[in-house]
Amino acid sequence: MGAAAVSVLLIGYGNPGRLDDGLGPALADAIAALNLPHVTVESDYQLQPEDAAQIACHDVVIFADADIKCAEPFRFERIEPKRQTSFSSHSTSPEALLALAHDAFGASTPGYVLGIRGRKFDEFGEGLSAAAQANLDAASRFLLPLLKTRRFDTLTTQSGAGSPCATPS
Repeated sequence: MGAAAVSVLLIGYGNPGRLDDGLGPALADAIAALNLPHVTVESDYQLQPEDAAQIACHDVVIFADADIKCAEPFRFERIEPKRQTSFSSHSTSPEALLALAHDAFGASTPGYVLGIRGRKFDEFGEGLSAAAQANLDAASRFLLPLLKTRRFDTLTTQSGAGSPCATPS
């Protein structure tokens, strides 16, 4: 699949009112400000089952969130659909949303998780710790060339073709 044909959905999620838990929305805000062609950016507190419809309208989806366990500065990995027996607004996983998009909409959208290492989660307040900001900067430097070229075929041998929706501009 050529890079020009690939539409990407980036979903940054987390709670900016819980310090480093806001890493996903911070990344989404930074990428949205660039107004990259064929890249749709969404930001929310948590993943919702309704997100599956939008996932199905894209060739690739990237879920960006704070990560408390990954190595510094971030992890980026391909995920596979995994069905859940029930959905709750507080426990919907990227894998479950991918499965829902595949099952409900016939999509074959491949998914990736970008977990950005955070440090401070136990307090209330807006803003990122210095360590989280450095990790966000590293994740952005990694992700930006990928979003500009949209060459996900270099990351995986599987194609994201077959989206049932029109490609966004």
